[in-house]
Amino acid sequence: MPEIDKNAMLNNRDDIHYRMTICMQKHSAVIMDYSYHITSLENAADSLRIAYVDEQPASHLKGVIVLIHGFPQTSYQYRKVIGPLVSAGYRVVVPDYRGAGLSSKPDSDFRKTTMANDMILLLDYLKITDPVHIVGHDIGGMIAYAFATRHADRTASLVWGECPLPGTTAHEEDRTTHGVQQFHFLFHSVPDLPEALVSGREEIYLSHFFDKISHRRLAISKADLDHYVEMYSRPGALRCAFGVYRAFLTDARENREWIEQHGKCKVKSLGLSGGEGRHKETALEMFEEVHEEGSVQIAEVPGSGHYVAEENPDGFVQAILSFIKQ
Repeated sequence: MPEIDKNAMLNNRDDIHYRMTICMQKHSAVIMDYSYHITSLENAADSLRIAYVDEQPASHLKGVIVLIHGFPQTSYQYRKVIGPLVSAGYRVVVPDYRGAGLSSKPDSDFRKTTMANDMILLLDYLKITDPVHIVGHDIGGMIAYAFATRHADRTASLVWGECPLPGTTAHEEDRTTHGVQQFHFLFHSVPDLPEALVSGREEIYLSHFFDKISHRRLAISKADLDHYVEMYSRPGALRCAFGVYRAFLTDARENREWIEQHGKCKVKSLGLSGGEGRHKETALEMFEEVHEEGSVQIAEVPGSGHYVAEENPDGFVQAILSFIKQ
């Protein structure tokens, strides 16, 4: 990564959209060779610090890929795929979304449309104006869908999956038919109680999700788990993580209203699921519900459960590159 003049970057910059400051911060050894940048974005409604990884090839840039993580993870979930995507010629931007990882912990507004707008502000700061390939997993998939629908002019392609989108039949069935397996959808929605019960027991709680819905459990090592536990043990992290779920009812309403007013998503899209996961069973039905006919393809990454980029990183990279090169 090129040397950065920290003193110059610490000067405030004002424009019509936001004011930002930036600094460099090494996080810990388990981040491997990647450094986090931390930028503060402010607009009329919000003030937010976003941590992100930004890696790019030395030459022959083919485009920009934005990777958005899910719960109970951070941008660290993409550590195995950043290098291969950069080697393939793409600039790769990987943020911790609001409330997660090293990003700030706001008191409210975890609507996925708001979180998608955070991505726009980050791209504006990075002076990335050409359309990007937006990739989202789990909660990140909900954000990626919001990005592609509300900011289609900034989207070259959309890849998302391993999540039931609020407002769809698949989401409602996950809340009912699969209520035990998806207990956390309702549990996280209860005000205050989840924080009280999980605080101090983060390792037990997060381990449950990795144990339950991974196929290659050893792909997520003890060091990896320790990193996620550390991130979700930070002040405000659990409150924000559960706040993301508490916004689902609003997300559902906004998604239904968007389709009623603007139609289904027209962006070239790929619905990507783990080949050994459960979400593949409803992927086609869900994507047809929110994507215009002919605009979406469905694919599976073999040998992977829910945590596709960690369980089969080579298959994940191959699926992404094969799709965006079309």
